[in-house]
Amino acid sequence: MSIRELTKAEEEIMRVLWQLKKGFVKDVLAELPETGRNDESGLPAKPAYNTVSTIIRILEKKGLVGYTAYGKTHEYYPLISEEEYRRFQTEQLMANYFDNSLKKLVSFFVQDKNISLNEADEIIKLLNKQKDQ
Repeated sequence: MSIRELTKAEEEIMRVLWQLKKGFVKDVLAELPETGRNDESGLPAKPAYNTVSTIIRILEKKGLVGYTAYGKTHEYYPLISEEEYRRFQTEQLMANYFDNSLKKLVSFFVQDKNISLNEADEIIKLLNKQKDQ
């Protein structure tokens, strides 16, 4: 299966499915944050049910979500793990901004993001552990 870049809305729904492990559209909708707009009664609004349903079907067509049918109702579940998507995103970041160089990526975070000494020590331990394997 080929992983592709997700839209913000698709990624948000995938995050909910990763958290829930499986769920119906109403379950996903219940976990989504409010949109920042208010509904007719002035209360904070959630995305529309049909919008969430449509995005889930798009994710299904992309091969990222599967489902179990219960009559006309579907219970959805992720077909890729959050870790697989995180790896894909990191590889895309390295390819698009750091010439596929892990050294350039790490250097960027070390120099520009002021990594704490504790974080630096943890990174060194991880590198040493990898080297010993």
